[in-house]
Amino acid sequence: MDRAAELAAWCRAFLPAWAAGEPDCTLIPLPGDAGFRRYFRLATRPSLIAVLAPPERAELAAFVAKGAALAAGGVRVPRLWAVDFRRGFLLLEDLGEEDLLTRLEREEPEPLYDLAEEALQRIQALSPDAGVFPPYDRAALVAELDLFPRWFLGRLLDLRLGEGEARLLGETFALLVREALSQPRVVVHRDFHSRNLLLDAEGRLGVVDYQDAVVGPVTYDLVSLWRDCYIRWPRELVWRRVERFFEGRLGRSAGSGVSGELRRRWFDLMGLQRHLKVLGIFARLWLRDGKPRYLDDLPLVLRYVLEVSGEYPELGPFHRWLLERVVPALPAQPWYRDWQTAGE
Repeated sequence: MDRAAELAAWCRAFLPAWAAGEPDCTLIPLPGDAGFRRYFRLATRPSLIAVLAPPERAELAAFVAKGAALAAGGVRVPRLWAVDFRRGFLLLEDLGEEDLLTRLEREEPEPLYDLAEEALQRIQALSPDAGVFPPYDRAALVAELDLFPRWFLGRLLDLRLGEGEARLLGETFALLVREALSQPRVVVHRDFHSRNLLLDAEGRLGVVDYQDAVVGPVTYDLVSLWRDCYIRWPRELVWRRVERFFEGRLGRSAGSGVSGELRRRWFDLMGLQRHLKVLGIFARLWLRDGKPRYLDDLPLVLRYVLEVSGEYPELGPFHRWLLERVVPALPAQPWYRDWQTAGE
């Protein structure tokens, strides 16, 4: 029996009471995410989600603990019906197929983002329990930044860096890490964007893909939301919403006495760290994992990187290096579009 068939048999044995009489436990494959998990929908009424998570990779105990903490804090996450830690099986509530990105294609954005920010405020209000949410520390931030030279520059663009270039990257990364660690610390979802926020028929917003949640910089999830790798918003809208978020009750507690200028700096430089990491991750998803869908999103991520790096004098050498060394290598890539108009 293969793993999917084994999962189907396991689900049949652990269906909730209201679905126990369902004759069909056929697993309908769903598009995969950026990780190693496989998702299936069960055609019960209402439907359920079955997850096949390689136990040697997926930390299911952490996923379950984080989901429980989020739910206790009023964040809508999928209800857990059953879990088999040894085999890596999960049976979850189905929050539906429509994500925030899909809804944004036909609705005004701000009411939808109100729901997203409300969920984010609840996340940031959670107790930063180290037993549930590990620290987003210096080692983790550096390891993520190292994905950029390794996978994006070296493997995807085939650029070989000289000693001076490596030193420039090291100095830039050190600056970004210092800035991240200087921020107030809250619980961070770590991938809080439009594809991980689902809306049901009643308009309630649910949060998924929280297994990597940590305690880290207060702007991390906010920049993931408003400088989303999959959709771009006008600068004026972004800054207005960011300021409004910080002026709210939870925003004040996380950054009381902090000037708007410093908040913007936190937001910008946190975003630069995230987007450099994402360039490496999207390249790795293609080159190592055979997932090409993320390549089309690289131009928008590059635009964020180049715009922010061009706004801060201390990042001037890094910005000029990007323009002189990296940008000329981009047009040869089959996925490339003009970064200056990406997302429009």
